[in-house]
Amino acid sequence: MRPLLFATLATLLWLSGCATPLAYKPIAASAPVKPTESAAIAELVVPAVIPAGPLQSITASDAASLAVVQLEPPADLWERIRRGFAIPNLESDLVRQQEQWYVSRPDYIQRMTERSRKYLFHIVEELELRNMPTELALLPFIESAFNPQAVSSARAAGMWQFMPATGNYFELKQNVFRDDRRDVLASTRAALDYLQKLYGMFGDWHLALAAYNWGEGSVGRAITRNKKSGLGITYVDLNMPNETRFYVPKLQAVKNIVANPESLGAELPLIKNHPYFQSVTVTRDIDVELAARLADVSVDAFKALNPSMKRPVILAAGTPEILLPWDNAKVFQRNFEAYTEGQYASWTAWSAPVTMSVSEAARRVGMKETDLRTVNTIPPRMLIKAGSVLIVPRSAKMQNDVASHVADNGQLKLAPERVTRRTTVKARKHDTAASIARRFRLSPGQVANWNRVGASNAFKAGQPVVVYLPVRTGARSRTRVGAKRHHRASMTHTVKPATRAPFKRASKPMRR
Repeated sequence: MRPLLFATLATLLWLSGCATPLAYKPIAASAPVKPTESAAIAELVVPAVIPAGPLQSITASDAASLAVVQLEPPADLWERIRRGFAIPNLESDLVRQQEQWYVSRPDYIQRMTERSRKYLFHIVEELELRNMPTELALLPFIESAFNPQAVSSARAAGMWQFMPATGNYFELKQNVFRDDRRDVLASTRAALDYLQKLYGMFGDWHLALAAYNWGEGSVGRAITRNKKSGLGITYVDLNMPNETRFYVPKLQAVKNIVANPESLGAELPLIKNHPYFQSVTVTRDIDVELAARLADVSVDAFKALNPSMKRPVILAAGTPEILLPWDNAKVFQRNFEAYTEGQYASWTAWSAPVTMSVSEAARRVGMKETDLRTVNTIPPRMLIKAGSVLIVPRSAKMQNDVASHVADNGQLKLAPERVTRRTTVKARKHDTAASIARRFRLSPGQVANWNRVGASNAFKAGQPVVVYLPVRTGARSRTRVGAKRHHRASMTHTVKPATRAPFKRASKPMRR
C-alpha cells in the first residue's frame, strides 16, 4: 500500500506542476503570450511535503495545492525587482550618507517613483531577458530622476543621460525631428547594451557603473595606475572624481531603500507588475496633437511616453511606432482607422535650397517669421544654411509623406548673421566689380548690386565704390591685409548705423 501511495503522490505532484504556468509576470487577457515573456521565471520553492514518520494518505487536491506554493508572480513591481538583485552590496559611510539624503526628502522620492511607473516595467523586462541584475533598473533614479527630458550641463540627455557622441555610437538618432537619447525603448536598449559592454570589459558591476559615469578609458587608466603602484583595483581602491566616487553609493542607497523601505522610514508607491504602455504602429505622418486626441490622452501624457519628439509632427518613415498607455492603444487604432476629417499631418519638411535669412525662408514657405522661428526653435540673429530641413505647413493638396532619408537624417544647420557696415573704397585703375569683390572676399554680384552696375563694369581710378564689410575685428583685420596686398587701396568710411547686409555667405556654423 505504501509504495502505491508514494507513486500516486509523485505522479500527482508532477502532473499538477506541469499544469501550472510558470510565467513570471501576468499577461492581460487580451494580449497574446510571447515566447520571451516566459523568460523571467519565479523561483520555485517547494517545501518538504512528506513529513517524517508513517506515510499519511493524501488527496489529489492536497497534492496540487502543495505543488503551487509560491508560484504566484509578485503583484508589486518593487518585489519583482528585489528578487533579481545580483550586484554585491557596497557597505560604506558614503552609502549611509546617501540613504539619509534620500530619506530626508520624501517628496523627492515620491516624485521620482511616480515618474518611474511609466517606464520601470519595461526596463525590468529587458534586464530579465538579458539576465542582468535588476537593480540596474534603478539607475535612471541616479542619472535623471526618471525624467526623459533631462539635459545635463555637459549636454547629456534623456533618462539614461547619453552624450551626443555616445548616443551616435549606440545608434541613437539625433536629428531635427527627434532625439532618440530621450526615446524610452531606444535609449533603454542602448543603455543596457553599454552596461553589458562595460561589464564584459571589467568583469565587475561596480567598475562597469563607474565607467558608465566616468568613461571606460578613465576607469581603465585608473586601474593601470593602481597596478603599477601595487594598489588594489576594485571600485573603492581607485582614485576618481567625486561625482564618480558618489555614483555607486547613490545607487546602493536607492537599492537599500527599495529592498527595505520600512526600515529606513521611506514609503514607495504601489507600482503594479503590469506593462504601462503598448507600442502602436504609425503608418502615416501625423500631428502630435491629433495622435494624442485619437488615443484619448492629453498631449502631456502622450509626450511623456514619446519624449524624443522635437517637432509637432510624427514622421512615419522615421518613427514607425509610438507608445501609448496600455488601455489607450486600441482606442487609437480604432479612431485612426475611422478618422475622416482630412489629413493626419498639417506639417511637412522643407529643405532650404541656399543659405538664407529666417525672414526669407518664412517668405518662401508662406509663414510669419516669428512662427517659423518658434516651430523650428531658431534663435535670433542666425542664418539658415543650405540643405537645412525645417518644419513648415503642409498644403491640403500634398499627398506624399516625408521620405525616410529626410525623416532619418534631416538637420537644421545655422550660422551667425554677420553685422556689416556700409563702407566706400576708392577704385584703382582697371578695377572692376569682380576685382574689388576678390579683394574683400565678396561676390561680384553683391558689389555690382550695391553699386547698381554690371558685374563686369570697370570703375575709374579713384571712383568711390560701395561695399558692406563685417564689423567684427577679425573681418576688419582681413580687410587691412587685403588692402596691403593690393598696394593699400585707400578706404573712406561712410558712416551709417550698423545694419545687416543683404544675403551673404554664412561664416562658421554655431556649435549646437
